[in-house]
Amino acid sequence: MTIRFGLLIFPNVQQLDLTGPYEVFASARDSEVHLMWKDLAPLRTATGLVLTPTTTFADCPPLDVVCVPGGSGINALLEDAETLDFVRARAGEARYITSVCTGALVLGAAGLLEGRRATTHWYAHDFLARFGAIPTEGRIVRDGNVISAGGVTSGIDFGLAVLAELYGQSEAEIVQLGLEYAPAPPFASGTPAEATPEILAAAKDRLGGSRRAREAILDRMGLGAGAPTSA
Repeated sequence: MTIRFGLLIFPNVQQLDLTGPYEVFASARDSEVHLMWKDLAPLRTATGLVLTPTTTFADCPPLDVVCVPGGSGINALLEDAETLDFVRARAGEARYITSVCTGALVLGAAGLLEGRRATTHWYAHDFLARFGAIPTEGRIVRDGNVISAGGVTSGIDFGLAVLAELYGQSEAEIVQLGLEYAPAPPFASGTPAEATPEILAAAKDRLGGSRRAREAILDRMGLGAGAPTSA
């Protein structure tokens, strides 16, 4: 039986948020992976790679897994009624509704995280509560049929965990071995807890523009820091 995965693609998506789990899902047996957007025009990712959707919202087939990746492009999606309606509708039909990195905030804006445990990128974690979610530390967090992953590279771990849910651990391990996924990073700076204060400050500065824009959008939506939590 074919298992269908649908990953949302959009302007300024963080490409590894998307391509990490895509590679994992597409490597599984009997899988079908779709890149979903409003039209089929090529889209530029946040780091300049150009990717092309494979199906439109209107033509997308039934899905077993819906995945929303993150990136600076999610800022526009937080107020994009067409996209939020699509995600919300598909969430009601799919076996799993999932996110990678700041894609979790799109799930929140669609009203899908109310009262749910969830995670996201470390520099956006504090935004989760504004959507009524329960911010939870972890590279992968599952609450019922909602599975969220932390920042960027956690999408690979997440993808393997989803395969284990759908196919069993053996298939997930075969895919992991085929991809030779055995991370051994050259530096111990992959989390805020590991990074030096200087590296953490520099990373925050580099990511600050997108975060400030996101804060302004949430304020406009009535989800500012002092507002009652709501999806």
